[in-house]
Amino acid sequence: MCTLYRNPHIKGFTTNPTLMRKAGISDYEAFAREVLAVIPDRPISFEVFSDDFREMEKQAIKIAGWGSNVYAKIPVTNTHGKSAAQLICRLSQQGVKLNVTALLTLEQVEEVSRAMRGCPGGYISVFAGRIADTGRDPVPIMREAVEMIADAGNLELIWASPRELLNVFQADAIGCHVITATHNILEKLALVGKDLDEYSLDTVKMFRNDAVSAGFAL
Repeated sequence: MCTLYRNPHIKGFTTNPTLMRKAGISDYEAFAREVLAVIPDRPISFEVFSDDFREMEKQAIKIAGWGSNVYAKIPVTNTHGKSAAQLICRLSQQGVKLNVTALLTLEQVEEVSRAMRGCPGGYISVFAGRIADTGRDPVPIMREAVEMIADAGNLELIWASPRELLNVFQADAIGCHVITATHNILEKLALVGKDLDEYSLDTVKMFRNDAVSAGFAL
């Protein structure tokens, strides 16, 4: 995150308990405060991790207090599938900036956007990549989601869990406000506009070099 902060194309940051666990983070708040000391001026979302809505509320308020650029990240439901809409509404009314995450349906977008009315600033994070993983085209769904929140000036739609660089262009084409991008996708930005004949030759060379390096023989 600190490295990407130096990239002017990166307008904000988000994380979640799964990513933090994979990175070996053990002290949640210490990690967050360390990051915020380096990144004080771009939006950063930190997620609650309780499964109880009252405890989620306490965590969200605490997280939001870490900085003016902090968004409390709330899952669209708890692990029992119960909607977090009432919690989202309460937090919005308390002036907490929110990032509501793990949405996959337009019905969820509608419910969450309604609950976030009056929120001082918020993101609705639709996992377009996971929609695509089920064999569905996420573009029509994301396009309709953009239209659904168009009259809510305080809300922005996130194209979450992208799977390929093409998703960046798809998100831009439909007017999606934000797209999250993993390191491997950011690395592919250098390929934008690359000559396809040249790219084909690079691929052939890669296969040849790897065969030689492996010492293959027939």
